[in-house]
Amino acid sequence: MDIIFNPPVNTENQYIRLLVNELHARGYRIHPLDTIFSSYRHFRSIKLVHLNWFENIDDSSFFKALRSFVRKLTVLTAIRLAGKPLVWTLHNRASHEKGAALFSRMLMRLLVRWSDVIIIHSGQSENVLASYGASVLERVAYVPHPHFVGVYGSAVAAYPHKENGLRLLFIGMVKPYKNLELLIDIVGTFGHGVQLTIAGKAIDEGYQRKLANRAAHVGNVTLLPYFIPDGELTLLLGHTDAVVLPYDLASSLNSGTAILAFSYRKTVICPEIGTIADLGNHVADTFCYRYDTAAQHRKALKQQIERALTRKREDPHALDDMGERLYRHMAAAHDPQRVGDELARLYRHALDRRRRGNKKDG
Repeated sequence: MDIIFNPPVNTENQYIRLLVNELHARGYRIHPLDTIFSSYRHFRSIKLVHLNWFENIDDSSFFKALRSFVRKLTVLTAIRLAGKPLVWTLHNRASHEKGAALFSRMLMRLLVRWSDVIIIHSGQSENVLASYGASVLERVAYVPHPHFVGVYGSAVAAYPHKENGLRLLFIGMVKPYKNLELLIDIVGTFGHGVQLTIAGKAIDEGYQRKLANRAAHVGNVTLLPYFIPDGELTLLLGHTDAVVLPYDLASSLNSGTAILAFSYRKTVICPEIGTIADLGNHVADTFCYRYDTAAQHRKALKQQIERALTRKREDPHALDDMGERLYRHMAAAHDPQRVGDELARLYRHALDRRRRGNKKDG
């Protein structure tokens, strides 16, 4: 079966590769969205379209945002008019790109209204979708976010060190909504009792310089300002006690980076986003927190770093034990093969539902 899965490739996000591989294994032929209008024959051959992060808009300038919006609106309208089943995965509460918020909200409303199936990776996502009307929930399906066990290479054994300080790691694209300025300032108050490594490429050189200047003032923060290759990533994880992710609760909902940390036997310091809330009893194996204001975020994040530092000083193995329990949970509940089976089932459901609708209209 020929389908659109967008994006079909993302060299910086193994989530896409995992899902595409599972779909290939089940006989699906994957095509990029950019080819959908390449020919009439190709357009007709596409049986289903599955979109990820489609509501995100390039906000580097107004004209780029407008052009991106018009192109995406055209594609959505064509899919709708052609009667092709549409599957959409909700990843965030709202787009992180604040400069194009209006365009993003308009696309999100259309995706909610026109999708045959809306895939969610966390229970909190239902609250977001319910705001569009209770009937929307009839088209919502929970699918676990696949784990990353072994995807980046074998886990590196925890690196022993004599000091009883806390080693923290942030990994991922370096963007303003991830509150790294706040994190640097708070870590600086601990002195050399806490060491932080920020590993990832910044969204632009200006933001990178801003963080570098801030880190230089505190003395216990190391920046690795580039895309981290797989082998180096596993070493960084092996040398850390916990992954810290001070996300913005206004837009963040799920975290593949948190799933990555659990997949490599690491706990996290993170707001109680959907990924964390879905851990059930294993929430106790994280250092999670809630906040409503910037001041509350500063206080809560500092408290959780203090908790992690105290736990490690009381028991040098405590954080490793938390990570081990989270790893076992991931391995059992977030198996990529299970995710592939569920996607295939939902695709069949969407196709059958559309066929029944066409027969009824005929």
